[in-house]
Amino acid sequence: MTGLKIQGGHVIDPANHIDAVKDLYIDSTGFIAGVGKAPEGFKIDRTVDAKGRIVCPGLVDLRARLREPGLEHKATMESETRAAVAAGITTLCCPPDTWPVIDTPAMAQMIQSRAWRFGLAFVHPLGALTQGLEGKLLTDMAALEEAGCAGVSNALEPMTDTLVLRRALEYAATFGLTVHLHAEDPWLRNSGCVHEGEVGTRLGLPGIPEAAETVTVARDLALIEQTGVRAHFCGLTSARAIAMVAEARKQGLSVTADVTAHHLHLSEHDIGFFNTQCHVRPPLRSTGDREALRAALRSGVIGAVCSDHQPHEPDAKLAPFAESEPGISGLETLLPLTLKLVDEKLLSLPEAVALLTSKPAEILGLEAGTLSVGATADLCIIDPRAHWTLSADKMVSRGHNSPFLGWEFTGRVTHTLVGGEVVFELGE
Repeated sequence: MTGLKIQGGHVIDPANHIDAVKDLYIDSTGFIAGVGKAPEGFKIDRTVDAKGRIVCPGLVDLRARLREPGLEHKATMESETRAAVAAGITTLCCPPDTWPVIDTPAMAQMIQSRAWRFGLAFVHPLGALTQGLEGKLLTDMAALEEAGCAGVSNALEPMTDTLVLRRALEYAATFGLTVHLHAEDPWLRNSGCVHEGEVGTRLGLPGIPEAAETVTVARDLALIEQTGVRAHFCGLTSARAIAMVAEARKQGLSVTADVTAHHLHLSEHDIGFFNTQCHVRPPLRSTGDREALRAALRSGVIGAVCSDHQPHEPDAKLAPFAESEPGISGLETLLPLTLKLVDEKLLSLPEAVALLTSKPAEILGLEAGTLSVGATADLCIIDPRAHWTLSADKMVSRGHNSPFLGWEFTGRVTHTLVGGEVVFELGE
């Protein structure tokens, strides 16, 4: 048996409770062959020196829009999976609101096969909950699952007919599918573009009240309890919604939640004077809500941090605030923003790594986010002392829309391996 040795790295593998300096051995077929000790007869073809660096599973991003198919003028699958591996992300979950919508097995298979061709990050689509995301007719969810969908969702399109939503949750529960829910009441959201609070009032921008999220969470939790479905809330932003999910989990409901990296560091005050880079959906909320999100990470109510990557062309952010397109190009700041929470003593390093690896993989039901012997060798190597500044000209993603441009970060990916192959090496 021949293969690659990653030597002297600080291995952090939360799934296996490993937090120690160990060597890692990867066989020529792309699987983990040994952790700490080489298997008998193992011959080393290549050695990667990881002394002083962190070796962890490849990151798993719960939500990233790659803009293909349908919006290739913003980005492509090739450009964004290249950005992903440069950021240590080896597995991406793609929402179904592409064009055409991922509501047939053929579309689901096309997304995966196209990503496979580039040999970079793995892309797992979510299937549409309803045909065309119109909230009327259910999709063939069982066929979507067979075609490789990691769950189902109606993306950002509202499910206004509660009976249709109930039937969809019952159908998903029958097949053990996880339903990914975006909690936003379309009528309360109305034409809002910022949090309904002091900053929106000062700027004269239409607000989105916290109730747009909480009333939908309340409705969805009632239906989750009724149907017994496994559900995941995407990108919660308010303290009240977090408290409702925490209570539901205490009562035994099969509910998980994630938070975007930018909601953990920004609040409505970062909008300043109409900074469109801070126009996101759901909106940046109050500092109190931000602190509640951070507390929920520590308590375990929130189980994952995601990028909610939405790359845009420059013109999309040049319009007046309310008319600009919401979203952040977030792949390249997912890891550094999470490591920043370690620097701020909110999380330990293994806890932070778990929120980006084993926990999101568990939510998606994927065999990823682990360095177990026999697992696919998807991993990244991080220099925890590297200092760098995010600049538009150095971003790999086609989208340079980020409120974090100019921020200084500590911790940078030096190598990313997918299936045992080095797909990114810093300085290449």
